Amino acid sequence: MDYQHLSTLLWREQELLDLLLFKAEEKQYLIVTGKTRWLARIAHEIEVVLDQLRTLEVERAAVTESLAVQLGLDANPSLRQVADAAPAPWNDLFGKHHEALLVLVTELRGLSDSNRGLIEGGLAALDEALLSVRAPSAGTYGASGRTTAGANRAVTLDGAL
Repeated sequence: MDYQHLSTLLWREQELLDLLLFKAEEKQYLIVTGKTRWLARIAHEIEVVLDQLRTLEVERAAVTESLAVQLGLDANPSLRQVADAAPAPWNDLFGKHHEALLVLVTELRGLSDSNRGLIEGGLAALDEALLSVRAPSAGTYGASGRTTAGANRAVTLDGAL
C-alpha cells in the first residue's frame, strides 16, 4: 500500500511542478510584454503552488521513510535509491517518476534563471533611464519672492542689456 501511496504523491508532485512551470511561463510573458499590473497576482499564485509543494514534500518524505524501512534502506533515501530497491513493477514506475521530476525541475530552473535575467535587465534599464533624466531645478525663493533660478536669469539678462 505504501508503494501506491508514494506513486500517487509523485504524480501529484509532477502535476504541481507542471503547474508551477506554467505559472513561471505566464510570469515571463507578463515581464516581456510589460504587463506589470498582473505580476503581483502571478507571484501570489506561484506562492500558493509552492506552499502546496511544501506540504506534499512533507507527506512524501514520511511515506518514503516508511518504504525505506521496509526495503532495508538507510534513512532519508533518494527516489532513485527507492526505485532501485523496490520490487517490480514499482521500481520501473518510480524510475520514471524520478526522470520526469528531473526534467520538470531542470525546466523550472532554466525558466526561473531566464525570468530573473529579464527582471534584472529591466531594472538596470530603468536605473539607466532614471539617471539620464534630470528634473529641471525650480530653484528656491529669494527675498524678492522670485526663484533664485529666475533671479539669476534676470541678472544675466540685465547685464546683457
